[in-house]
Amino acid sequence: MVQSSNQNKPGGRGGPGRGGPGGGRGGRRDRDDAPREFDSRTLELSRVTRVTKGGKRMRFRALVIVGDRKGRVGFAVAKGADVQMSVDKATRKAQKRVITVPLVRETIPHAIEAKFAAARILLKPAPKGTGIKAGGAARAILEIAGVPNVVSKSLGSGNKINNVKATMQALGGLARTRRSRPATA
Repeated sequence: MVQSSNQNKPGGRGGPGRGGPGGGRGGRRDRDDAPREFDSRTLELSRVTRVTKGGKRMRFRALVIVGDRKGRVGFAVAKGADVQMSVDKATRKAQKRVITVPLVRETIPHAIEAKFAAARILLKPAPKGTGIKAGGAARAILEIAGVPNVVSKSLGSGNKINNVKATMQALGGLARTRRSRPATA
């Protein structure tokens, strides 16, 4: 019987793990050991079904927001075969879509209104000590973004995903707005 030289190596064939020199399938799981710079919060988990000719296919949809409580926030919606897979996928997507929220004296620089589908959101600056006066998805986003004082009103639809998108649109609008200083003459 002739033995292959690969079988004499201490890790089996081709290195550590299963299979080839790269370690096999599922190799990048060690990134969870890295320090997390973002907090994450799952706002909505729902079971969704696709009807095919073979029957119903069940999946899970997760709405996740991430933020560092220092002015950066992002969100994503993702689907997966199970709850954990959908949450992990949404968290990874959200971390890639982070925006920076400008803060002036512990609040937003100016009032802004945004609309996404039938959801409308109104954000107003608030004096120091007010806290976050907001409800639902807007409150969660403002908390995880690290905006200490703000007043918000959610108008129109109560759909969480659309309210999150409208809130993020409003916060993104703040980031693009530059207030020009009056010219001194």
